Parts: sequence; C-alpha cells; structure tokens
Amino acid sequence: MVVSRDLQEVSVLECILGSLHIGVDVESEPERARVKLAKSKIDALIIDFDLVGATGFLNGLQNGHTRNAVPLIIVSGSSGRKHLESKGASFVFQKPISVEQAVHTLSAARNMILDERLRYHRETLDVPVSLTYAPRKRERAHLMNLSQGGIGVRLQRVHDTLGPVKVNFVLPGTKLSMKFLGEVAWKDKRGNAGIRFLETTPRTKRELRLWLERQYFTH
Repeated sequence: MVVSRDLQEVSVLECILGSLHIGVDVESEPERARVKLAKSKIDALIIDFDLVGATGFLNGLQNGHTRNAVPLIIVSGSSGRKHLESKGASFVFQKPISVEQAVHTLSAARNMILDERLRYHRETLDVPVSLTYAPRKRERAHLMNLSQGGIGVRLQRVHDTLGPVKVNFVLPGTKLSMKFLGEVAWKDKRGNAGIRFLETTPRTKRELRLWLERQYFTH
C-alpha cells in the first residue's frame, strides 16, 4: 500500500512495483489507510512523510494500534535522509525519487516480501521421492508437499524409523535433482511423515527457492 498524494511519486512507484509483479493499493488519506489496514493484511507499506498526519499514522503502526501488523515499512519525503531514517523504517526514499533508487530499493523490498511469504508456503505435489535411512536401507515414497524447510511424504509402509534421512527427488517440470540431509520430524499411523531439511548445498537451496517462487506466482 502507498499512502501519498504526490502524483509523481505514486506514478513512479506504481510503474516499478508493477514491473516487479507486486500489486499496489494507493490511499491519499492516512485515516482511510488505517481503516483498510485493520480489515486486510498487506506485505509492505510506503508512507509519504510530506503528507499531513503521516507521523501519527506511523506511530500508531509502531505502537501496535493497528490490528494487522505490517512486516515491511518504507518511508519517503523531502525532509532529508537523516530525518527519514530516524523513523525506524526498513527502507527510505528521499524525494524527488529517482527511478534508479526506486528500482534498487523496491527490488530489495520484494526479496524480503518473498522470503516472508515463502517461509510459510507449502507447494502441494504428488511425485516420487527416495529416502535413505541408513546404508543400503532405501525406500520409495510419495512427496506430498514441499517448502524451503522440508517435505511432507506418504510412506509405502508404516515403521518406527526416526532420525537422519537422505532425501532425493526431482523437481516437477525440471531435470533438477534435489538432495538433502534431513530428519523425520513427525509421523502418524497412516504412513504420513514430515521431514525437516538439515543441510544441503547452496546451489540446491537456491534452485529450490527459485522453483517455489515460480510456483507461487503461477497460482
């Protein structure tokens, strides 16, 4: 959400946010923005400090007076960078906003937003996965869901195995082989289990994140 009456600022931000596939809701009045925030959840808020009432609006957010917390706050204004940085926001725009500055800042903000979303996102799947519990003890299972932190699987048979497990599967629609060392975090009597990732290579983590990001935006 952008809270501003500065048409030039709003135009620049809408253009860049659109190119980053981020939806924009513009409000010109802090009070109307406060009401909207209380009814819906947003990922980020950009506040123009040249706007009357902006200081009280931000203070209310930081003091928890708004029902829904805003994970990422960005402030803008013409009062000087030091003054704006003192407001405790994650990012600062000093007006007039340059396109180069806006692209750099909003790209960084987008990455933070995605990290927050993907942290809790689970992609539903139904693909084969290979589980190795010990040397020469390998089992085939169905991978039911996938996140950055682990997988949910359905085992072919119920057993009491807990502890370290090697996980190997291919990401759907790719030829990328994902290999993780994990641990069985939970299981039930129906053969369902959750495996938490413990370690893998930086490349595998990066490929998984990019794949999850693509799936997220195609839904």
